Amino acid sequence: MHEAGANHSAEGRSFREYGWEKKHLNNRAWRSAANMRVLAQIGAALKLYMVGLKVLLYQLFHRPFASPVLPVQCGKVAIVTGGARGLGYEVARQLTGLGMHVIIVDFEFLDLASMDSVRRFVRRFEDRRLPLHTLINNAAVMLVPEGKTEDGFEQHFAVNYLGHFLLTRLLLGVLVRSGTTKACSRIISICSAAHYTADTDLQDLRSMRHYSPYAAYSRSKLAQVLFTYQLQQELQSGGFAVTANAVDPGMVDTDLYRNLSTPAWLAQRPIARLLFRTASQAAGTAVFTVASPELEGVGGCYLYEGKRVQSSAASYDAELQARLWRSSCDLLGLPESELA
Repeated sequence: MHEAGANHSAEGRSFREYGWEKKHLNNRAWRSAANMRVLAQIGAALKLYMVGLKVLLYQLFHRPFASPVLPVQCGKVAIVTGGARGLGYEVARQLTGLGMHVIIVDFEFLDLASMDSVRRFVRRFEDRRLPLHTLINNAAVMLVPEGKTEDGFEQHFAVNYLGHFLLTRLLLGVLVRSGTTKACSRIISICSAAHYTADTDLQDLRSMRHYSPYAAYSRSKLAQVLFTYQLQQELQSGGFAVTANAVDPGMVDTDLYRNLSTPAWLAQRPIARLLFRTASQAAGTAVFTVASPELEGVGGCYLYEGKRVQSSAASYDAELQARLWRSSCDLLGLPESELA
């Protein structure tokens, strides 16, 4: 009896020790994952801030791009997303000054976080029987907290990239019909130097692992550039009178930075007033890309301060461009071809 009791006691201790060890290992794994997440966030933030510093140094020693006199655009129609304020508003205002009829899109009419809202907007626009000569994909969010849209997409991915992908694809028909060989329709995506810092993990497009708002924003901006280049190839292959270009406005003093932490926002304000471009200054390259005769029939470019410059090495990866295109079409239930 004594031996049996001793064995039973030993087994009990063994089970208790095993349970404690298992719990300890689980806690250690959780802490390790948490540490990885923190390191990923710090790394993404540092990369983004370093790129921002380079842009600021450039802007410190270079005057803003001064657009040449551009031809009037009377009779032409443009859609600008995020055009109710900031950079989008200035782009819309300057295009209106050239005689263009500009449709300003904001959350009252179109919520880019909702794919259903995008589809409804396009149907309403098509019902108006208007032509469309220019689409400017400008609306963006930056450094928003982790969260999903009603469609289950990460917010940067949905608003900055996927909503614009869907909007562009659904409007291609009217863009194609409105363009001619002598006056192509133009698609302009407002991008960011943040794309230079992005990883190329297309398996985690929706930022499901180790979420970092910095990485999510950068990845969404890389997706925009990849999409622009692939779209230009598709348009050129189809023989359509439509071009697609990416525009980097630089660092602009707008409310895009409203999601910074309070200390970071307070530190950023004096720097923004001194070194950031105003929205009016930053709009110059976008307006130039819309209306310049120099860019007639020219697509697949990344423009900064009125000049064609090199985007990141990853953005020129043809396989990456094609994979993103296919993945986006799959997510939205769109055909990969049959653009218009």
